[in-house]
Amino acid sequence: MRGVLLLAFVTGCFPKCNLNLELPPLFPSGDDAGDDEPSFGQLDLGPTVTQAVPPPPISGGTLAVLASGTIAVAADPDRDRIYVVDLTTKQKLADVVLSPHDEPGRVLEDGLGRVHVVLRSGGAVVTLDPMTWTIAARRDVCPAPRGIAWEAATDTIDVACAGGELVSLPAAGGPATRTVQLDRDLRDVVAFQGNLVVSRFRTAELLVVDATGVVTSRVSLPSVTPLTTNHPGMPFAADGAWRIRVSPEGDSIVMLHQRAMGGMVAASSHGGYGGADPCNDPIVQTALTSWSSDGGVSAGAVIANAVVPVDFAFSHESGQIAIVSAGNAKLLDAPTIVTVGRDDVHDGLCSGVGQFAPAGDEPIAVAYTPDDHLLVQSREPAVLELRDTGDTIVLSTDSRADTGHAIFHANSGATIACASCHLEGADDGRAWSFDLEDGPRRTQSLRGGILGTEPFHWDGDQPDFEHLVTEVFTNRMAGPVLTTSQMAAAKSWADSVPLVPPSPGDADAIARGKALFDDTAGASCVTCHNGPKLTNNLTGNVGTGAPFQVPRLLGVAQHAPFLHDGRAATLADRFGPTGGGDSHGHTSQLTPPQIADLVAYLESI
Repeated sequence: MRGVLLLAFVTGCFPKCNLNLELPPLFPSGDDAGDDEPSFGQLDLGPTVTQAVPPPPISGGTLAVLASGTIAVAADPDRDRIYVVDLTTKQKLADVVLSPHDEPGRVLEDGLGRVHVVLRSGGAVVTLDPMTWTIAARRDVCPAPRGIAWEAATDTIDVACAGGELVSLPAAGGPATRTVQLDRDLRDVVAFQGNLVVSRFRTAELLVVDATGVVTSRVSLPSVTPLTTNHPGMPFAADGAWRIRVSPEGDSIVMLHQRAMGGMVAASSHGGYGGADPCNDPIVQTALTSWSSDGGVSAGAVIANAVVPVDFAFSHESGQIAIVSAGNAKLLDAPTIVTVGRDDVHDGLCSGVGQFAPAGDEPIAVAYTPDDHLLVQSREPAVLELRDTGDTIVLSTDSRADTGHAIFHANSGATIACASCHLEGADDGRAWSFDLEDGPRRTQSLRGGILGTEPFHWDGDQPDFEHLVTEVFTNRMAGPVLTTSQMAAAKSWADSVPLVPPSPGDADAIARGKALFDDTAGASCVTCHNGPKLTNNLTGNVGTGAPFQVPRLLGVAQHAPFLHDGRAATLADRFGPTGGGDSHGHTSQLTPPQIADLVAYLESI
């Protein structure tokens, strides 16, 4: 075993560590150091395997224990199934088969015991009949539904969509009664003190929506400057709101999210993205932050060793919060479940006690029974584990193991994963400052296929996928050197991540915008943005400061802010001086309505 794997077990600082703690050197030395560079942990990826139908990125939060306390419902996005489990007999009651690529996500029980499950890629919500555990209804809601909530006063379920729609439906059945258009990239929605509170994924923003569908307030979590030893004085800004829940007391919203460092990143250094110390080294932290309706925002606990934190749950009596660290599933001796006390959410310190999954398990969701038994759902193998007894309930024997998927989500050993910045295969909405580049560089999305768009990075400095992975995963993230088969698996999976389907727009405006886009004598966008992925793969200076790679435009509306340094907050901002003026397509002659048409087209692709 090379390197120091878990700071907690070396220093004994859990359950709580002050971030200003003086720490001993954690780089390995002597025979454990490896031949050339320091390594912080050892990945066990097992035999290389790929799937004919690649598994989707991990979204988490697919498990619910029903009010009875004896039934659990688990959604399986890898196999397009929903399982109903009797926790008393430890037997499956139902195995509900969905359509291919439905990708079931959040699970919700309403007040009459009906269970509603969001189909993230199926564009619908299915309702299970609690008497037969069969599908009672399937209702289309939007192209990319994400979160779901139940309002008791009106017996209404509300669905938040990545395209910005907030859709309300009668829980008992029937078509939508209201659709409100909010900001894009919605994630979760909860009923809270007479309002709905909706989270946005990449910005970690909360939108408070009143009974009429109006956004009455927006809550942005403040940047934090922790007393870290390796990044002193560097601000960390909230992003990656993986999940929100209402506190057990009902007086606040608790968000499990990430924080990204705002200072200069040492990309030229081996392991510059992180290190062995989970409290001080990584440029991306995991945090729990609470917000109350009186406007108070907690200091937020830093959660040590929680890499790719896809879900969390409150215990009912013991005062614990369990967090899934999906990124640690392949890192030897690293915890896959991290628990903290509820009070730790308010103190701003680095907290967490690690628990380990059985060998080979890849947890994606957690829930507590009413008597505080912790349940953990694993995607591979598909099992439900009763953590305190060690009992497991097999959900499916169909393997969905995929080495490329594992590499993308894996803690490289330096307390960071590819998925830490490429959230669900997309991006974190952030422009990072690297010591290797002149100025900030906006994280780019993998969605829609990246092969055939080489060279990579805004500066075009990575000629192919193999160079990209070696530079970023092996060097900057201190990950292992991948074997030929592992590299091929990583390449195959990274190219498979699908686009988020766009929301419908004004068909006439889209047609007019496409005509403007394709007009080589006018705006001339198509001169550079052409081909199946809308890029000519060349590097050019478009008046934004230097020559940069022509980016793919597929799914562009989902990836604000825009341009290489995120200088354009909206697509409309890109047209004009902010976007380089007429050096970046000839658009100065376009009228505001024509710009709106062009934006409508870009939002449709």
